[in-house]
Formats: sequence, C-alpha cells, structure tokens
Amino acid sequence: MNFELLSGAFWLRPVFWVAVAFVIFFVLFGGKLWAALAKMLDGRIDAIKHELAEAAALRREAEAMLKDAQAQREAALASAARMLEYAREEAARVAAATSAEAEASALRRERMALDRISAAEIAALRDVRVAAVEIATLAAEQVIRQTLGQESDAFLVDRAIAGLPYALGARAA
Repeated sequence: MNFELLSGAFWLRPVFWVAVAFVIFFVLFGGKLWAALAKMLDGRIDAIKHELAEAAALRREAEAMLKDAQAQREAALASAARMLEYAREEAARVAAATSAEAEASALRRERMALDRISAAEIAALRDVRVAAVEIATLAAEQVIRQTLGQESDAFLVDRAIAGLPYALGARAA
C-alpha cells in the first residue's frame, strides 16, 4: 500500500483542493444552476402540458368530427334508402300505368276490330242482299219471259194502267 497518501497533511494534496473548489463552485453557482435547471424543467413541463392539452383538444375535435361523419353517413344511408324506396314506388306506379295503358290499348284495338268486323258483316249482308235482289230479278224476268206471252203482257199492262189512279190516289191521301 501507498502510505504516502495517508500520511501528512491532507490539505497539501491536490485532490483536497479539487474537492474544495468543487464544493465552493456548487455553493456559489449551485443555486443559479438549480434555478436554471428548474426553470428549464418547468418550461419543458409547461410545454408538455400544453402539448397534452392540445392533443386532448384535437382528440375531442376528432371525436366530434367522427360523430358528425357518422351522422352524415347515417343521413346519407337514410336518404339513399328513401330514394331507393321512392324509385321502387315510382317503378311500380309506372309499371301499373303502363299495364293499364296496354290493357286500354288492347281494349281499343279489340273494339276497333269488332267495329271493322261489324262493318264488314253489314257490307257483306248488303252485298248478299243486292246479289239476291239481282238474282231474284233475273230469275223473275226469266220466269216472266218464259211463262207470259204477248197476250198476258198486254193484259198485265192494261191492268196496271187501270190501277194507277187508285194507287196514286191512295198514296196522295
């Protein structure tokens, strides 16, 4: 062991004076250093508190925006559902109107076809009657020519002339 270090006056050694200088330094400047460190730490604490308050405010704002976005989403979904329901009702209404119009059109066409058929029947009956009259006239003419001679013609003409005043008088009255 080194006894020199332990022997003699301790104030003569440099380590002692370094320790004394260190203590004096801290006694003289320790309060100022402590105040500066405390002020720096307090500033840092205030900055952190401010950042935490700002973060809390941002979080509240974000939560409010989220609630607003969810409300808007729900409103949009409700609006879309209403629009879809309206579109379905409109499609049903248009389908019903189209069906009714198609049915009415079919009825009109049916009536028109029945009217055409009726007109064709009337025209056919008229044509058949005209044809029957023509055939009957021709047949009567042929029968008269074959059965009546000149004598019977003269008798019929005289009889018709004799009946004219009566026929004309009866119609005039």
